[in-house]
Amino acid sequence: MACDNPRQKIRSKNKNQYFTDVHGLPCIEKLVCSVDETPQPIPTKIRGTIPSWIHGNFLRNGPGKFEFGNTQFNHWFDGMALMHQCRIEGGTVTYMSRFLNSDCYKANAENNRIVVSEFGTLAMPDPCKNFFQRFLSRFEMQQPTDNASVSFVEYKGDYYVSTETNYMHRIDPETLETKRKVDWSKFIAVNGATAHPHTDPDGTTYNMGNSYTSKGASYNIIKVPPGKINPDDTLEGATVICTIPCEDKTKPSYYHSFAMSENYVVFIEQPIKLDLLKIVTGKLRGKGISDGVYWDPKLQTVFHLINKHTGRVSPIKYYANPLSTFHQINCYEENGFIIMDMCCSDDGKAINNFLLQNLRKSGDALDEVYNTICRIFPRRFVLPLVVGKDTPCGQNLNTRPDSPATATKTGKNKVYCTHEDLHGDDLHEYGGLEFPQINYKMYNTHPYRYFYACGFRHLIGDSLIKMDVRDKHMKIWQQEGYYPSEPVFVPSPNAVEEDDGVILSVVITPNKDKSTFLLVLDAKDFEELGRAEVPVNIPYGFHGAFQAGI
Repeated sequence: MACDNPRQKIRSKNKNQYFTDVHGLPCIEKLVCSVDETPQPIPTKIRGTIPSWIHGNFLRNGPGKFEFGNTQFNHWFDGMALMHQCRIEGGTVTYMSRFLNSDCYKANAENNRIVVSEFGTLAMPDPCKNFFQRFLSRFEMQQPTDNASVSFVEYKGDYYVSTETNYMHRIDPETLETKRKVDWSKFIAVNGATAHPHTDPDGTTYNMGNSYTSKGASYNIIKVPPGKINPDDTLEGATVICTIPCEDKTKPSYYHSFAMSENYVVFIEQPIKLDLLKIVTGKLRGKGISDGVYWDPKLQTVFHLINKHTGRVSPIKYYANPLSTFHQINCYEENGFIIMDMCCSDDGKAINNFLLQNLRKSGDALDEVYNTICRIFPRRFVLPLVVGKDTPCGQNLNTRPDSPATATKTGKNKVYCTHEDLHGDDLHEYGGLEFPQINYKMYNTHPYRYFYACGFRHLIGDSLIKMDVRDKHMKIWQQEGYYPSEPVFVPSPNAVEEDDGVILSVVITPNKDKSTFLLVLDAKDFEELGRAEVPVNIPYGFHGAFQAGI
């Protein structure tokens, strides 16, 4: 049901907007358990009405297998990628799913144990080897995984599943078959790329990736052209348009995504750090990659501006208090400013809280895990593009009317920024929000009014939110005991207004067997139009995309 302020049933005693004191969280263990794939399309039961104009494949990605034999993964991010397709046509919906046929999946399955290390799981030496062989294997470098379980992305009209290593897999979106493994490092000098690229209207795609050399770590801005020369092309023509050296060569910042306006890429260098020495010696020390990820609140956050057309890095560095961000909402230029909206937290330790053992806790132990994670809220930063030697220090450069965000020159090429909250106090009742989405095709890099997200009054999303960034009002869809996935906006034919369309979200529950459904909301009033009940269990996943016009 959609409403402007439904009553919150979970008790919270703490009015602090960053941490909570919630009690009585329901156990969600069943939402992070292994399932079987459904490789052939199966019908769903429709309740209400699925608009007949929706025509395409709703694709989603996330972990779906958490153990092999007697070995289990430690972290939620480690589970083997399971791809999902809801095919929507003529008011009907079919569902199918397939495990990504990655090299690590095949190796784990063949050996009936985990043999490829993941973010939070270190593969143990082969027990069939003798002691000396097992000892020597500790000195071998960990190889990057090709378990692309984070998102569906598009390059040159083809769909890929992606993670944050140098590997992606091209997927047939009609059958979910794994077609080709693609290695970024075969095309450009990077050791990985994010799972959240941005695309210009002409199909040119931008991404970011790190490179590691004897001189230390660097951040790279990547550009992939929109067209193919040959039908089998993947990343041919990709170039690095800009390289930014890390201030600390052995401890680069972690980033999950970046912001992009019409003319600029904005790289957010946050105080979540990667200790490269710990990571490269992890196998020797018996630790996973996650052991080398840490939060350093003594460091400020730095916003770097890169011109997309020239590759030039702005000499102006924009600083903010320490924050962590995984997902940006939108970014655009207006009247000499960059307006950058993103989901932010004032603490960056959360990434190591999502161990499977934590997600499977219950009672007070589960409440404690949730209450130690800093809440995430939408914020707006305003970055002035014109800052010169004659710009006065100590003066707020943000001249936009009714904007409480500030940007103050503090020295040569230095601007200190504070944010504007893009929400009212009522968002605290829903635990903040994450997984933001907009009407991307029409409003990405442009002024906009609405975004959609999951409310997080649990370790995973437990509500859907439509936020009006102009008046900071929100609409809510929420049903007790149900957990919706990232909302994806699909515009209606001949749409006129920004929110003319529907929201798609897969909703699951741990309380009833096989009660998953695809939810369709009217994006304007946030009322339910219909749902397609799927007769199989689906684990809670990460990101997805809508492929229109099948």
